[in-house]
Amino acid sequence: MTSKLTIRLLCLSAAVIFSTTNLFAWGQKGHDTTCSVAERHLTKKAKKKIAEIFDGKSIVYWANWMDNASNQDEYRYTKTWHYKNIDPDETYETALENENGDVQKAIEAQIAALKSGTLNKEASEIALRMLVHLVGDLHCPMHMGHRSDSGGNRHQVQFFNEGTNLHSVWDSRMLERAHNWTYTEWTNQIDRADKKTVKELQKGTVADWGKQTYEETKKVYENTPIGTKISYNEVAYWTPLIEQQLFLGGIRLAAVLNDIFK
Repeated sequence: MTSKLTIRLLCLSAAVIFSTTNLFAWGQKGHDTTCSVAERHLTKKAKKKIAEIFDGKSIVYWANWMDNASNQDEYRYTKTWHYKNIDPDETYETALENENGDVQKAIEAQIAALKSGTLNKEASEIALRMLVHLVGDLHCPMHMGHRSDSGGNRHQVQFFNEGTNLHSVWDSRMLERAHNWTYTEWTNQIDRADKKTVKELQKGTVADWGKQTYEETKKVYENTPIGTKISYNEVAYWTPLIEQQLFLGGIRLAAVLNDIFK
């Protein structure tokens, strides 16, 4: 009886872990970096309004709040908002829609709500906490992963001889191996483009940005088949993409916030 109970508990624990794995993109440091980059490109008006909504706290302070909130009863409805799953036989535009929402729809909804002028301070704060996190998720390749493998969670690989899955590799392991920096060091190193380049990269819609991320996701899948042994060469190969996506997430988050609070 004890052994059967133990097995059931282990299976239940595994199910809980699996059900939440698809949420996390970049890990805490990646989201902190995205928000830190964004802060450097905010207008004075945007900074002032954000400070009012957050009672002086920065967007970095709330960068990872949503990953925790989505596992609480009050915000469990947001679980699917962190990603958009697209199978190989689909395009970004024709992908089967999740009836509970996805990252693109969630971002667009928070933008519309914040721009409406109808939210009270509490509602504005929640919408803003979500927004600063979700724009980071939109730029993480495996948050545009295949629906058939649960966003890479069932795509088994090895990372420095340790068995894992493709989603987990792209959440934080690859980032931490790329550079063992603090989020402020990441920000200082990747945020070096001139103003003209930044403005050019900020162009487009949320859908355009999501589609661009998906194009990178396809490359990840093509170059990382099931069973791939990821080591130093692979980390070096993918590091520029990690730097690019964190930077794009940051400057585009700034563009969104500057537009909302202009």
